[in-house]
Amino acid sequence: ARLIITAMTDDCCQFLVGPGHTLEDFHNTMLRLVLMDDSQYSWRNAFVAVDDEASPDDIEKAPVAGAIVGYDGKDLHRLRRRFQEAAEGEFYLDSLAVYPHYRKRGIASQLLNRFISHAASLGLPAALLVDKGNPSAERLYTSLGFEYCNDATWGGHAMRHLVHPL
Repeated sequence: ARLIITAMTDDCCQFLVGPGHTLEDFHNTMLRLVLMDDSQYSWRNAFVAVDDEASPDDIEKAPVAGAIVGYDGKDLHRLRRRFQEAAEGEFYLDSLAVYPHYRKRGIASQLLNRFISHAASLGLPAALLVDKGNPSAERLYTSLGFEYCNDATWGGHAMRHLVHPL
């Protein structure tokens, strides 16, 4: 849940949780959504990168370094009974985050490549929205083959819709 939140700006988190609520309220909401089997942020829709060097004897207890969350756009209405940015016919990257002390190690690229492969195995192009105010993220996505599709707005932010063709 905390990684998903790091993928969003505080403004977006506040927009989603609504007036009168704190960012800690948003974290608690996200935690509930991650633990559900049928939410867009479900653990079932996530791939994680773990620090296998931190705990080589027990990979299941190794610290999570990053995570990527995505789903088939056609499932969004079913998955998002609460929170709409995906389209049918694309495998939508909802969230990508790497903890600060794990950044600049290629973890985001590894997660994205795994995500793109999974989307292709489903016969769907990978797609995402990137904040126009985050050009470094857009450079990462385009370096891996994502292409500009159109402009969008989400949570009051100007976004670019990028698609990785099959």
